[in-house]
Amino acid sequence: MRPDTMTEATDAAPTALKRTLKYWDLVVYGLAYIAPFAPLTTLGFVWEASNGLIVLAYGLGAICMYFTAKSYAVMTEAIPTAGSVYGFARHALGRFPGFMAGWMILLDYLLIPAFVYVLIAVAMGELVPGIGRGTWIVLLSAFTLGVNWFGVMVTTRANFVAVGLQVAALIAFLVIAVVVLFRGFGTGGLTLIPVYTASAFSAGKIFSATSICIMSFLGFDAISTLSEEVEGHDRRVVGRAIIAVLVISAAFFMVVTFVLGNLLPGITIKDPAAAVYELAGAAIGTWAALGLAWVYVVVVGLSNALPMQVGVARVLYAMGRDHQLPHVLARVHPKYGTPYVGMLVTTAISTAVALVMRYLMDELANIVNFGALCGFLLLHVSVLVKFGIKGRSSQWFVHWAVPILGIVVVLAVLQGMSTLARNVGLLWLIAGLLFGFALYLMRRDELHTGL
Repeated sequence: MRPDTMTEATDAAPTALKRTLKYWDLVVYGLAYIAPFAPLTTLGFVWEASNGLIVLAYGLGAICMYFTAKSYAVMTEAIPTAGSVYGFARHALGRFPGFMAGWMILLDYLLIPAFVYVLIAVAMGELVPGIGRGTWIVLLSAFTLGVNWFGVMVTTRANFVAVGLQVAALIAFLVIAVVVLFRGFGTGGLTLIPVYTASAFSAGKIFSATSICIMSFLGFDAISTLSEEVEGHDRRVVGRAIIAVLVISAAFFMVVTFVLGNLLPGITIKDPAAAVYELAGAAIGTWAALGLAWVYVVVVGLSNALPMQVGVARVLYAMGRDHQLPHVLARVHPKYGTPYVGMLVTTAISTAVALVMRYLMDELANIVNFGALCGFLLLHVSVLVKFGIKGRSSQWFVHWAVPILGIVVVLAVLQGMSTLARNVGLLWLIAGLLFGFALYLMRRDELHTGL
């Protein structure tokens, strides 16, 4: 085939996503992305960071995320784009800020699948100690790529089943945990100890713990990446789904951590990454720890990684379509309607990161959160500028108070980031600034408005 023919074939490749999703598809997608099991994955880290005030940390995390969820809802109604915060900032703030928003949120979206791969490897270590974490990471990444390859509706069906099984398993675990509590384990009952005790409270530690908790909520924002795949023309659907997912997950997380926070006192955690398995083994029995590990591997891990890979591929798709990244990333599979090139690239990157950081799970979580928070910061600025300053909006709550409070909260939580997370985030930011400047010099930063 001649070079010019190849170019024509590439340009003619489909670049439009299929509109097949409904409201509940979006809600379940968000819940699957977040995963009802999410607070169990960072239980040990949040417990240690918060001095045992784990419910308070998750409550503050939910409040922090409310402002962000509200800003996402406002922007998805005005600018329904698969690029999420990249598309919002690009249209509200301009070319370069938009690119930087997309660049920073990629640090979240690219690495969060890697975090899940490591979590699965930890769970498999409880079940099959003889096989290294690296092997499980590679197998899981291959599985998620295989399922997502065949389209978002296939992923959605898997999400419905996975969320239902997770909720059922968690309820069963919590019922057993409450029975054990009232038999004298832990605090001996459902007390307010994990919510607040004056001797354990420290503002610095709570903000540090909240910065970890935020990762458990990441997922409602990824719903915005599916804006171009929603049926009909009601732009409010995505925003309603985002708020619903945050409220449902926040309520569920606080119930889970309330019960487990009363069960943890007196337990010595050896490995924070495996805290929930150690807790289940000590309080209930080895069978409970193994059962949780199996549920996490088969139900949570295999399903949770699916929507994560979907979300990051959509961001690369949008940035490739706008020529902010190689245009080949905007190619859509002619049969399945998936951005398959983006999925291949993101799978390779996430797998590599997971292999490198498979024994640094807490630092990986912090780095993911740094990217998310930077993206959220530009999201709030976008709302404030587009509706408040430029639009002179009289809706003071959603267009003024929410984004301003969101900015304050994000900056406060960023102070609780680890040194490694801040250093990696700074390097990523510098790389983005240099790459964005190169795009400007090559005149590849033109604004596309075909929404």
